[in-house]
Amino acid sequence: MLKFSRGLSFVSGVMSLAVIGFVPVATAHAAPVDAAQMAAGEKAFAQCKACHNLAAAAKDGVGPNLYGVYGSKAGAHSATFKYSTAMKASGLTWDDATLDTFLSGPTKAVPGTKMAYRGVTDPATRKALIYYIKAKSAK
Repeated sequence: MLKFSRGLSFVSGVMSLAVIGFVPVATAHAAPVDAAQMAAGEKAFAQCKACHNLAAAAKDGVGPNLYGVYGSKAGAHSATFKYSTAMKASGLTWDDATLDTFLSGPTKAVPGTKMAYRGVTDPATRKALIYYIKAKSAK
């Protein structure tokens, strides 16, 4: 191992410099927000607001509160919403793929769901909507 004149190892020296800010170190950063996707998703979510919300402390409406829904099990996300038996039994976990399928036609994706909405037919709109829901409902 390389030694500095005062007996410090090379690694110790680099780590010391990194701690005081002289050597850049890798840090984790949140993914940058895509402003265009957020704007398109917010516009698409305007229809969803009739039944849903994305606020952390908000109560369920006609549909469940969607805060934190991404990554949760379908039919189990909200402790207070009365999900259909079909939704509870669906076995789905809300990720990009399942949300895309469900939002394209809820009653086709989960026959018996309470979500009586025809679906979002445009794939780009669904993608933006999913992006928005993920960003706004992250715990």
